[in-house]
Amino acid sequence: MGPMSSLRFAFFASKRPEAQAALPTLVQRYGQHSEADADVVVALGGDGAMLDSLRRRFGDSKPVYGMNRGTVGFLMNEYREDDLVERVNAAERAQLIPLSMSATDIHGREHTALAINEVSLFRETAQTARLRITVDGKVRMEELSCDGVMVATPAGSTAYNLSAHGPILPIGANLLALTPVSAFRPRRWRGALLRHDAKVTIDVIAPDRRPVAAAADNQEVRDIATVKVEADRSKRLTMLFDPGHALDERILREQFGF
Repeated sequence: MGPMSSLRFAFFASKRPEAQAALPTLVQRYGQHSEADADVVVALGGDGAMLDSLRRRFGDSKPVYGMNRGTVGFLMNEYREDDLVERVNAAERAQLIPLSMSATDIHGREHTALAINEVSLFRETAQTARLRITVDGKVRMEELSCDGVMVATPAGSTAYNLSAHGPILPIGANLLALTPVSAFRPRRWRGALLRHDAKVTIDVIAPDRRPVAAAADNQEVRDIATVKVEADRSKRLTMLFDPGHALDERILREQFGF
């Protein structure tokens, strides 16, 4: 990033009225550039706005600075109109490494997508999903009967993963969380922590009778036979946080906040 005066911002607002209302004010004050020409993308809204902005950064890896104009702002900084250039220049960086999902459906078609939060599988009907889990080429669970299962990144560990009683992972942790959703058998299985470079394969048992969907964040594919998940280290993303509000601090607070 260049010297203070020359920072070029691209502001992006979610559809929320509060985010839309903040947009013209900030644009008038700091100017508006295209995301291609900007030094920093500023996302206004909740965590959804941050994730949308990050998803567009797979090509250029430009840093994203979020300001909270939504309900849940776990990935966002406090909203203030003043001192934006100074705040961005002083911000701490958090690096995110997305997951790549490669899903084969029951018709043999391949679907690929990237996930910042999690790759999840879930049953499509009232029938329980039955899944076989392989890690690094070794079958670790012959059959999990459940509503679903997910592989979550540290950034995603406080989202769907936390709702499913998965562990919270600090951003710097070189770990992935493998977390079941409503495990029926084995009933007491709470999931596993995996190395960040683990390759996870999940096979659907009887996918025609017990249909299962897969999603990379919000990109969904239905009638899945097999899903392969691994980190894609070629696609690093950068989030910016005000000092003392870094994601590590939030994750720590969240763990002691029950």
